[in-house]
Amino acid sequence: MGNDTPSRASRHNGSNTPQKKPKKMKKKSKNSVGSIILKCLIGFFIVGCIGLLSGMGLFWFYAKDAPKIEDSKLDASVSSVIYASNNDIVADLGSENRKKISAQDVPQLLEDAVVSVEDRRFYKHIGVDPIRIVGSALSNVTKGGLQGGSTLTQQLIKLSYFSTKKSDQTLKRKAQEAWLALQLEQKKSKQEILTYYINKVYMANGLYGMETAADTYYGKDLKDLDLAQTALLAGMPQAPNAYDPYQHPEAAKERRDTVLYTMKENNKITENEYQAAIKKPIKDGLKDLEKSSENLQLVDNYVKEVIEEVKNTTGKDVYTDGLEIHTNLDLNAQKRLYEIVNTNKYVNYPDEKLQVATTMVDVNTGKVLAQIGARNVPDNVVFGNNQAVSTARDFGSTVKPITDYGPAFENLNLSTAKRIDDAPYKYEGTNISVNNWDKQYMGNISLRTALYESRNVPAVKLFNEVGKDNVTKFLNGLGISYKDLVQSNAISSNTAQDGSKYGVSSLKMAAAYAAFANGGTYYKPQYVNKIVYQDGSSDEFKPEGKKAMSVGTAYMITDILKDVITQGTGTNAMIDGLIQAGKTGTSNYSDEDLEKIGITDGISPDVTFVGYNRQYAISVWTGYEKHLTPITSESNMIASDVYRELMQYVAQNGENNDWKIPDDLIRVGSELYWRDKYEQSLETQPSYSQSQTVPSSSTTAETNSESSSSTEESTASSTPPESSSVTPTPDPSTPPESSSTPPASSETPESSTTPPATSSSGG
Repeated sequence: MGNDTPSRASRHNGSNTPQKKPKKMKKKSKNSVGSIILKCLIGFFIVGCIGLLSGMGLFWFYAKDAPKIEDSKLDASVSSVIYASNNDIVADLGSENRKKISAQDVPQLLEDAVVSVEDRRFYKHIGVDPIRIVGSALSNVTKGGLQGGSTLTQQLIKLSYFSTKKSDQTLKRKAQEAWLALQLEQKKSKQEILTYYINKVYMANGLYGMETAADTYYGKDLKDLDLAQTALLAGMPQAPNAYDPYQHPEAAKERRDTVLYTMKENNKITENEYQAAIKKPIKDGLKDLEKSSENLQLVDNYVKEVIEEVKNTTGKDVYTDGLEIHTNLDLNAQKRLYEIVNTNKYVNYPDEKLQVATTMVDVNTGKVLAQIGARNVPDNVVFGNNQAVSTARDFGSTVKPITDYGPAFENLNLSTAKRIDDAPYKYEGTNISVNNWDKQYMGNISLRTALYESRNVPAVKLFNEVGKDNVTKFLNGLGISYKDLVQSNAISSNTAQDGSKYGVSSLKMAAAYAAFANGGTYYKPQYVNKIVYQDGSSDEFKPEGKKAMSVGTAYMITDILKDVITQGTGTNAMIDGLIQAGKTGTSNYSDEDLEKIGITDGISPDVTFVGYNRQYAISVWTGYEKHLTPITSESNMIASDVYRELMQYVAQNGENNDWKIPDDLIRVGSELYWRDKYEQSLETQPSYSQSQTVPSSSTTAETNSESSSSTEESTASSTPPESSSVTPTPDPSTPPESSSTPPASSETPESSTTPPATSSSGG
């Protein structure tokens, strides 16, 4: 009976089987929460340990390949050497007049300034500063910007061993930098590290080391500088060129005052000393820079562009990365160009202030062989303004081949004999007249005559005929773009400025005309051909050309531009026996400017000439720094003078070959036609009587050699469909040249009113 009697628990649960399951589930739930938390903590710890160990492993993996600490590396200058194409050294940046200071001679004032602004905890850290790193990171997150966390020791390591390029600041590089900084702190005292830094930093104007800068800028030793002067030098290494007191006095003063403020905050100077120092003019005590070496002065503008190209191409800094830079500079041509521009031995200049900017390129590679961007540059100017790369001035009618005639031949397949009316004409949609440089009109003329006589009306008509889109595409193929291309750009390069992005310059025009010379291929101008880095690796830069136009278009332009020199507006550029082509250009003053100047005739702000042969293209701009100082009729041949003298020198030992007519063109008399269109026109001509003569390609047409025939275009049908601006020859038997051609030497700019933001151009 006892066995059949249910237990109290069973009776309570209404079952004969004990119910313990709920209790077990509740206990299991409690254990699960605690277990999960514990497991998470353990997991986080394990992951943290793995991460830490992985980080340490990665650090050591990178650090093991770090270079060895060597005194020679810490002490040596990291200047870059620049070579001409013949391997002559033309610039050794930072190697001249380098003065060092010993550790015991570092002035306390300079030490306080450098440490305060660059590394306030310099004497407390071991080479790397975790507190500084965390602080800079928080500052960058909360305040924005890119405040660095590198110590002075790390900065010295970077200057001695690594590139300063931002993209090179990889995890591997930072690990090696930190490892070397830790090692350096074990081997050298703080005072030695600071002294290495003071002697090594770049200080602008080709100077390395603060002692060198003190001597060059102030004519004093570091110990003799006052507080303001010391603070200026201490602040420059962060961005030496930007804080150059000669070129950027306002930025230099702002940086100097920042250094002074950090010294005050670091209790190194008093409030009174701070206030007195910031009131001092930034140029207080500065002396004129000494004359640069003759060789560097000779290539100043060229080297400036080399530095910029290296930076843009590789991101390297020639002042800190110790590069071996091989350039395309033809040193002999550069020397002759310098003499032509800076003496009266070759060209009779009207005064000392007239400026000249010239670029010479190899037409088959785009290599920049010589360049000068200013005339009579003061001795104390280093890497000054290079007008040869500036697009701020107007190249006038030299743009016609690339903006009007080239696009017309390329897109409309016109012949050089095509007739066009040089008559009164207004810019489309305006009441503004397009005037020619001589304020006259030649009537119905050929495109050949229109270009070699530099008529403005035909150029604007062609621009409109081709269309803005086609012109833009053609120009872009030659490395040229405009902010807003307008009709007046048919005869002017004026446009909105954005550095050197828009418009044309001596450099851009030489490269563009080189495409005519080589048969239609555009090569981007190139100063540097090879760079050798400190680790022995190197980069070579080979020319890469892109097709900009057909061979036929290039030949047609060249054929007409040969006439510019032999019988058109550019006869002053003629060189006996040399086969060459070229174009003149003048810009004009606005009516408002003419009123200010007080002269209305025979003046221009810019006169240019661009020419070439089978080897070289040379572009010359002349004008005054002050826009309202005009070039007069007495000196408007200076541009072609400079071109002639340089071309004569460089071409004397070269081949004097003529251009060969391409297969897609045919010459009839003195004019050029697209072969397929000319042959098609012959097939569609009406029958001729016995008294009429059909032009025979066997007697009047030329394909691969110059023809002496004088037969002109036989019918109007041999040209493409006519438009409102291009008209057929009224009388096919009448030669296209006009008898009213003015003397080439009388070329003078016009003074007409043109559309807003542009100016009309002369011949």
